[in-house]
Amino acid sequence: MKIILAQQNYHIGNFEHNTQKIIEGIAAAKAQGADLVVFSELCICGYPPRDFLEFEDFIRQCYHAIDMIKAHTQEIAVLVGCPARNPQREGKDLFNAAWFLHEGEVKQVVHKTLLPTYDVFDEYRYFEPSYEWNIIPFKGKKLAVTICEDIWNLGDNPLYRVCPMDMLMGQEPDVMINLSASPFDYDHDEDRKEIIRANVLKYRLPMYYCNTVGSQTEIVFDGGSLIYDAAGNIAKVLPYFEEAIGGMDLEDLVSKGEAPAEMVAFTPLTELVYDHNINRIYDALVMGIRDYFGKMGFKKAILGSSGGIDSAVTLAIACDALGSENVRAVLMPSPYSTEHSVDDAVALSKNLDNPYDIIRINDIYESFLATLEPYFKGLPFNVAEENTQSRIRGNLLMGLSNKFGYILLNTSNKSELSTGYGTLYGDMAGGLSVLGDVYKMQVYALARYINRDKEIIPVNIIDKAPSAELRPNQKDSDSLPDYAVLDKLLYQYIERRQGPKEIIAQGFDSALVSRALKMVNTNEYKRNQFCPIIRVSSKAFGVGRRIPIVGKYLS
Repeated sequence: MKIILAQQNYHIGNFEHNTQKIIEGIAAAKAQGADLVVFSELCICGYPPRDFLEFEDFIRQCYHAIDMIKAHTQEIAVLVGCPARNPQREGKDLFNAAWFLHEGEVKQVVHKTLLPTYDVFDEYRYFEPSYEWNIIPFKGKKLAVTICEDIWNLGDNPLYRVCPMDMLMGQEPDVMINLSASPFDYDHDEDRKEIIRANVLKYRLPMYYCNTVGSQTEIVFDGGSLIYDAAGNIAKVLPYFEEAIGGMDLEDLVSKGEAPAEMVAFTPLTELVYDHNINRIYDALVMGIRDYFGKMGFKKAILGSSGGIDSAVTLAIACDALGSENVRAVLMPSPYSTEHSVDDAVALSKNLDNPYDIIRINDIYESFLATLEPYFKGLPFNVAEENTQSRIRGNLLMGLSNKFGYILLNTSNKSELSTGYGTLYGDMAGGLSVLGDVYKMQVYALARYINRDKEIIPVNIIDKAPSAELRPNQKDSDSLPDYAVLDKLLYQYIERRQGPKEIIAQGFDSALVSRALKMVNTNEYKRNQFCPIIRVSSKAFGVGRRIPIVGKYLS
């Protein structure tokens, strides 16, 4: 039996597009001589559909897509992910389901048992967990079909009370098949491989694991679908961050090779490593921009180019994602901008061959100050004058965006967002945040990665001390701790959810810990108004981190 995995990029709610893509995948699998082709979790409607699931019309269109696809299953069996109605009155109205289609019919529907309700997941809001477990008989083999989270309940501290595979083993399956929508983060691929391998070694069965690929607003799916033989060895890996179709004969997996001598449990990063999987982070950000624009029908981007590291990295990634000709950089020097910053920004755009403009804001800034002077009443220069420059820039960028149809890319990094080091309606403006889940030191690592073959980002941008240039001789270090220390501290609090005592025990200064955590928690109101952030870490700001705005904890 030849089983093919179809790793595809879907568009949430675009039923015509998704259905056509799946039909094309079936045809490609037939051409490879497949007996069965496996698609990813909720591929019919796209993942995560969220509150679209509350619309009956949405579910009707899901069922209509199933009807169209099953007509192409006369000579091949197909597993697709699609919501399924719950026939019982009790419980939620829907299941997250895998539909087994063959000979033009729906032969069987498997329901997901374990419904994640953490981080970016909220499946129990919509779905009823499965209450029965059955293998799928096909061509003399017994298929144990599970959906994403169903295989993640192993280890010494399981999140759920049941393992679906434990329930299925009594029916003596021959192979495990998992339909997934497993999001990317820079530490997750290793974790994913180990959990699949742990299942293979526990149940002594080969596994076909089909993951989706593509970006859905803030969530990036990296693909990397896997096939393991029964001994726990990787037999095939599909590419990351691109669509692919491929598989293997089941017979080649049953007794292929010896299992490694011992099982090595995956250990997540215990501290921030700036360049860890930096190539994957880069690819995820490129895909995040490209899919956001492509799926929303946007063509061109605009951003403020300051001569600093954040805007430089954002511009380089955007040019890769959209084409340099489609990314417009606007340099907006104020009275406190240095000429070398302007020169660096110009050199960057010349290296990237993207269009750029220089709009000096000195006169606009002076007119604002003159208008506000009677109300400021001679009070000393402070953050009010600094932020006025930033908001002027935001207004200019949005004016150009509205006039020419650009989407404004935000250039703030995670370190700044964490500590509130940004101006609402100024440098925090944007339609999509590119670096909002990337700490400052990771931004430097991205710059070095971008320059790996030749100098694209001028070295001076990488070497100079970071500065907002909103007052004379300003440096970020005037307001924030050194990024090399701050980023590691923030990682402990945000990604690892360590409290102040645990962080101090790691050697961080107690006063610095108290100050940093207070900055994080008191600036939740700013982040709550921020644009969508492309997620590349295990804990990004946005839908996966829900912190009260008016909470008192550590503030």
